[in-house]
Amino acid sequence: MSVTPLTRWPALPEVVPGSRLLARGMATLETIATRFARCVELFRDPGAKEAQKAEFRALLALLRDSPVTLTVSAGRIELNGVLCEAQGLGRLIQRLDLHGVAAIALPQNPPPAQLFDLLKVLADQPGLEDVGTRLGASGASADGIRVTQVGEPAPPAAPRAPPEGIGPAPSVVLSPDAGKRAPSLGTEGILRGEAMQDIRSVNLSGVPLVTHDPSPPPAARALPGGNAAESAEPVEPPSSGPPAAPPRRPAPPVPRSPPGPPTPLAPPPPPPPPAGAGSAAAVPVSGSRSGGADDPLAELERNPAAVNVGDVLAALIQQVETALKRNRLEEVLRLVAAVTRIEQRVSEESGARRQYGIALRRIYTKPVVEALARLVSVPRHRTEATLALQRAGADAVEVLLDMLVAAPAVSERRAVFDALTQMTQGTEQVVHMLDHHEWFVVRNVAELVGELGLEDAVPALSRRLGHEDERVRKAVALALAKIGSRTTAEPLRRALRDESQEVRMQVALGIGRKSAALAMPLVVAMDEEEDEAVQRELMLALGRIGSPDAVQALIKFVQPAGRIFGRKPAGFRVAAVEALRLAATPAAVGTLQGLAEDGDRQVRNAARAALEELKRKPGR
Repeated sequence: MSVTPLTRWPALPEVVPGSRLLARGMATLETIATRFARCVELFRDPGAKEAQKAEFRALLALLRDSPVTLTVSAGRIELNGVLCEAQGLGRLIQRLDLHGVAAIALPQNPPPAQLFDLLKVLADQPGLEDVGTRLGASGASADGIRVTQVGEPAPPAAPRAPPEGIGPAPSVVLSPDAGKRAPSLGTEGILRGEAMQDIRSVNLSGVPLVTHDPSPPPAARALPGGNAAESAEPVEPPSSGPPAAPPRRPAPPVPRSPPGPPTPLAPPPPPPPPAGAGSAAAVPVSGSRSGGADDPLAELERNPAAVNVGDVLAALIQQVETALKRNRLEEVLRLVAAVTRIEQRVSEESGARRQYGIALRRIYTKPVVEALARLVSVPRHRTEATLALQRAGADAVEVLLDMLVAAPAVSERRAVFDALTQMTQGTEQVVHMLDHHEWFVVRNVAELVGELGLEDAVPALSRRLGHEDERVRKAVALALAKIGSRTTAEPLRRALRDESQEVRMQVALGIGRKSAALAMPLVVAMDEEEDEAVQRELMLALGRIGSPDAVQALIKFVQPAGRIFGRKPAGFRVAAVEALRLAATPAAVGTLQGLAEDGDRQVRNAARAALEELKRKPGR
């Protein structure tokens, strides 16, 4: 994991405990943003413990005097509504976007444990839960740090601290034309908007002002040392400081032009559709799990080929995009899997089937495929995620292959491997991975090729029979044996002469009934093989093949005496009896009946047991 060196960050002023750094205005807000970004990057490096502690203490000192709201908008970061353009904030923007975070509200003097947990979550990779949920699970309280995900209502902006050194403001009475440009009082670059309007309800010493316009300001501003001003929207006071003054009954508001509208606590309800509007207006952007009348998924379930199916699918596409932005991977899977299942119910000749195809092509973007692939490693989602990835075709295979290469744990690699074996399209990409420079990648891909039975991979597998690593050669030999086509005969002859007994054993273990073309290469290998364990497995492989050539070879092997070496060992003949049982052809059964009276007790007992087992098989 790469971490940006600290030397590349802009120089920061030394943090003096107890100093009112927020009085420095824009420079200090940018300092807070830079410190926060550096903390997140350092928390991504497990070895930077000392640097983490130093930056964390510095950030706590900066947040001691005033609350701060950090928002991300259009690829930029704002603190308390002020744009921060310091160097080094790009990585923080990427992390917040990765986690789907729109805003973070930090209270005055935030609890260190909550701030620490927030930094850890942002430094970590996204999971199945969003940042707010994970932070809540770590013990965050309602009056502590609050995280707003993308698509949720933004939190109220944090109050801004007043500039120091100005001193108490004189008593000021605003005239009825207070909305006009007023003197700045030296607050240029510190307060946003009109300075006189920003302080029209509370002076710098915290004493309420008497104005000609008694209506409350659009948003409360809590200044250090004073009481919170009245607001049309209640805002929680900071966790420390004197208690707020009791609220007054507001007078009827006088019509005027406020500096800006208050931030809504909840999104307004959608307007009702106009009379005579089409079906698209009746489909909401986000459906509910309840399956009510407003749920586009429920609409598809009821009538997959409805007249307005295009509009309903468009709403579902938007739902998937929203769930992905908010990192709701389980919701993405639920929607995608449901649409793919419903598509199967639509007739191929129906015009609606084409609309499903178009919609699914728009749904299966690479981020969506990557999200589904991550769920393959979650046991309860594995089956459904695999089915959804099958519909993605070659794009899913590409993503899963990347995951197979990078999988750090055996369990994750096994889950990705199993998902790849279920893919029906795009498997030709697997062949190219056999030329990978890492031995374990070649081994994993060779095993996958064998499971898929890709005959097109035989030339690439043949090249890898000379690999220096025995583990690779074992996987390649097993894959060739599982493919078992006529084109594998020559490379398998080479594998059966490998110096490693394990490689030769893999050839015998991988051969099945469909490998009739390999019978004679195995018979030749039997004459050359000296290891008894490999000989036994080669005979069992001939039994699994069960072709006439294979059975005739087994009949010769089971005879008590050889043409050259005389009487054969009993273990060798017993292995041939077991292979004849596997073949179960008429010639094999007849031979077993003759062996039931053999002079060797072991062979005789093995033949009788084989005949009894064949009688118990259905259809015999």
